[in-house]
Amino acid sequence: MKITLLTVGKIKEKYLRDGIAEYVKRLGRYCRLDIVEVPDEKTPDRASAAEEAQIKNTEGERLLRCIRENDYVIALAIDGKMLDSVELSEKIEKLGIQGHSSIVFVIGGSLGLSDAVLGRADYKLSFSRMTFPHQLMRMVLLEQIYRSYRIMQGEPYHK
Repeated sequence: MKITLLTVGKIKEKYLRDGIAEYVKRLGRYCRLDIVEVPDEKTPDRASAAEEAQIKNTEGERLLRCIRENDYVIALAIDGKMLDSVELSEKIEKLGIQGHSSIVFVIGGSLGLSDAVLGRADYKLSFSRMTFPHQLMRMVLLEQIYRSYRIMQGEPYHK
């Protein structure tokens, strides 16, 4: 199976780059993994609602250009469905059994995802009702995908 993390912006902090690199390495034995970054838009201080919407739309257009028709798209969204680790593992495994060979997880920028991206999503996933920095979310998502594969393989993982 091919897993793609489609994200807005680059990782700036070294500790996050190191953690992400570790999970990319670990996942190499379970799946083909790509991380695709699209540029983020600078958000002015005290941006108006219209400015924020335009920024999300611009970032959304960049994201949508990277999604193929046959990709199964899982958007990270605060109003998505919350799953535990076992349920996420079952979701990924079931998608493979159903013939989905390419799953794209989409992480928006600091303002979130545009309506167009959310509309293209086949599934919306929430990690919490809390808001997390989108750069940190990349590492958390990779850890959960890694944990999912460990669960699928019947390998030990921390509960």
